Order: sequence, then structure tokens, then C-alpha cells
Amino acid sequence: MAMLSQKKINLGCGHRKLPGWINHDIVPLPGVDVTHDLTKFPWPWENCNFDEINMTDVLEHLPDTLKTLEEIYRITKPGAKCFISVPYWNSWESVTDPTHVRQFNELSFDYFDPTKWRCQNREYYTNARFYVKKIDYYIAPFGPYFVIRYIRISNKYLKRIFAVLASYLNNIIVRLDFTLERAD
Repeated sequence: MAMLSQKKINLGCGHRKLPGWINHDIVPLPGVDVTHDLTKFPWPWENCNFDEINMTDVLEHLPDTLKTLEEIYRITKPGAKCFISVPYWNSWESVTDPTHVRQFNELSFDYFDPTKWRCQNREYYTNARFYVKKIDYYIAPFGPYFVIRYIRISNKYLKRIFAVLASYLNNIIVRLDFTLERAD
């Protein structure tokens, strides 16, 4: 039970276990510390329990994004960091997996950020609040057919160029990494 006193949780870890983190998944794979179905609420963790959450390739599998973010808000401490990685809405990464039920773009988390107009105009959607601290774009030239490696784009000017291209052409941006910070 000493494992449960940790302050970092890796939700939906699959085969990507993080040392020093509580590793969670729906399937009891080797190295999974907690097995739970994230579509079943409430989640089995106490309020204001975690300083960091990692969710890589998970959120797009869950049918209720608002409720999921509300649970993340509930189990994190104010100021907690949340690292969420999702496939880009019009990429082959998004539409290939038959278990994906949601799609995301670079504006999807604006509805949770109290500094953004989307959240301010629709504050009634949810009480879960997260500041969008950083977004990294990933491109995979010639993907999915000749993927050599993903290339991370962090420069704000390059991100704008790629976002404009991606609004007209599929498979430009493959995935997004969000760094969110739980608001008080």
C-alpha cells in the first residue's frame, strides 16, 4: 500500500510504465499498480491527491471528456501538472484505431482554461479548470507509409504555419502534447 502514497499517476499506462509513478490501466498488465475502468465514476482516488498526471493515448478512448476532466480536476491538487497526449483530429493516428471515440485539436482544452474566451463564454459546461501551459505539435513526414520518426514542433510561428496547413490538408499534424496546470 506504500505505492498509493505517491503523488504522480500514469493513467492508462498500457505497456508504458513510468518508474516512481502509480501506473494505472483497465487491463491488469505486468507492472500495473491499479486496475480500473476510467468510464466508471468516481475514480478510486481521493480528492486533491496528485501533483502530476500523465495520460498518453487515453483521452481519445473515453466517451465523456467533460466528466473525465472533472475527475482529473477532482483528484489533482491546485497547481498540479497534467500531461495529455492525443492524436490530432484529422490525422491517420486519430482515425486508424477503431476504439477511438473522440478527436482533439489545438483548441480543445480552451473550454477548461479560465483565461480563454471559449471557457469564459461557456463557463456552465464544467467547473473543471486547467490552464493550457504548453502545446507541442508532432508531425510525421510521409506518414503513415514511411514514418521515420515524429518531429516535435514547439516554436509558436512554426506551429501556426502547421496549424494552417493542417486545417486544409490531412496528416500534417499527427498528435498533440498538452501541458495543463490545474487552476485553484
